[in-house]
Amino acid sequence: MVSIRDFQQLMREIYGERDLRRGDFATYAWLVQEVGELARAMLNRDRRDLQEEFADVFAWLCSLANVLNVDLEEASVRRYGRGCPKCGKKPCECEFK
Repeated sequence: MVSIRDFQQLMREIYGERDLRRGDFATYAWLVQEVGELARAMLNRDRRDLQEEFADVFAWLCSLANVLNVDLEEASVRRYGRGCPKCGKKPCECEFK
């Protein structure tokens, strides 16, 4: 199994130089575009499209984190490793909105 950190490093190796040249806001725009494509895949409920779009969203999220020098694995564990960041519970017991 590949860790989040390993996958983020893979994205850095494949796209790192290009991502840095593009910059943070342009990379963010690509991420947003991929989220839109994920929404369309959700509407169609096509399993293959869903898998591809989830992968693309995650790849672009990793690329953006690389541009901004954020370790996603460290940030994720720090924020969610003990449970819900608001109530601290697993599962979350916050009021559903």
